[in-house]
Amino acid sequence: MKSERISSIPGLFISALRGGSGKTILTIGITAALRSLGKQVAPFKKGPDYIDAGWLSLAAGNPCYNLDTYLIDHDTVVSSYLANSAKLGADIAIVEGNRGLFDGIDIDGKTSTAETAKLLEAPVVLVLDCSKSTRTMAAAVLGCLHFDPELTIGGVILNRIAGPRHKNNLINNIEYHTGVPVIGAVPKLRSHDFPERHMGLVPTPEHDWAFESVRNAETIIREHVDVPRIIALSETAASFERNVRVPEAGSAATTTDKPVIGVIRDASFQFYYPENIEALEAEGAQVVMISPLRDTELPEELDGVYIGGGFPETHARELGENVSFRESLLARIKEGMPLYAECGGLIYMGEELEVDGVVHPMTGLFPLSFSVSKRPQGHGYVVAEITGENPFYEVGTQIKGHEFRYSKITRWDREENDAAFTMARGTGMADKADGITKYNALATYTHIHALGTPAWAPSFVSKALEYKNHE
Repeated sequence: MKSERISSIPGLFISALRGGSGKTILTIGITAALRSLGKQVAPFKKGPDYIDAGWLSLAAGNPCYNLDTYLIDHDTVVSSYLANSAKLGADIAIVEGNRGLFDGIDIDGKTSTAETAKLLEAPVVLVLDCSKSTRTMAAAVLGCLHFDPELTIGGVILNRIAGPRHKNNLINNIEYHTGVPVIGAVPKLRSHDFPERHMGLVPTPEHDWAFESVRNAETIIREHVDVPRIIALSETAASFERNVRVPEAGSAATTTDKPVIGVIRDASFQFYYPENIEALEAEGAQVVMISPLRDTELPEELDGVYIGGGFPETHARELGENVSFRESLLARIKEGMPLYAECGGLIYMGEELEVDGVVHPMTGLFPLSFSVSKRPQGHGYVVAEITGENPFYEVGTQIKGHEFRYSKITRWDREENDAAFTMARGTGMADKADGITKYNALATYTHIHALGTPAWAPSFVSKALEYKNHE
């Protein structure tokens, strides 16, 4: 790591009173509208999230980075915000909050959007779902102002407005009673204005509808939100400078001796933090994208494989039918190639996945069977104690992560000491156990963020380099 002194840029947070207020669609539209004005936007998502971050990345044309004060220490959150804004040459940073403005995991709200906004000294735009309400919205905004006077709420966007009369009533009450300006009023959207059925998916290049959705969101913002006032508000963010830790590429391997790590990324496996990929590269790895939906076998040059989460159930038939890829992956793992798999990747490394009564074969590394439920089977932050030997983490340490899944294990033929994690918080695979291991492979329901688990990338690259040199 090297240290550089970096200045903050104009920026703001977009939050709401609760989840489901329409904040994500409006943030996507604002980001796209700023981009269309020639602004270089650095998008961020507060909290552990892949899907919203994927949409924001598409709208900005830039990677979306995650800011999470539970998984990542405060200094690193600030460093990430400044360093990634600078790396993108951004004119403005847009941070989408999560859940309600003050929601967190403890009574102090230390992990809330509000606390993160104060940490980065940026104002907040509050999105209000105004369905079937008028003057009460003024009371809600006033309550937020008094709940934490140190937080700057610089503007309000009204959402789901019924008509001109409703809009004027809300504006008059909010501005009179709170002094906070209303900078936008968005009507109730019809289903064809923005296809919300797609909002649960990470947009990928093959999703033509995703680009249309972003364009529709931009149009909504242009018609109903004062974008110049958004820009002006962002410029009220406090200006500060910090010495920021910036990774130096290739610290673990020379240019001629880079281990090659394959990342399985396609419509089945989409959940990756860009920070995780960049952390592997910063440690000296060459990262290449591979796919069991497209490739017939594992590329020969690989020295390690990383499989993130996603939706393997939506492509279970194709994954099961690609026997040659599964067999080549399994053979390399048995030779000692390191593999790290999270959630959907864990499923793929099991023996079978049942979807709608049909059983599909998976890779077969671990003695596990899975099925998919209609309700979440694990949800929220986790803390894992490393209690078993494994290729990536030192026994006796602790990692923080998160889980969100609809799959469940229906069969686990457990072997002695095959689980490396004991869950101090969270669900895990079963009986507070997670992190199944075999050879140099580890698969887990726990998602980690590289900035919050700094030992992960060096360990992974070291194992890949060891395998490369052994070959």
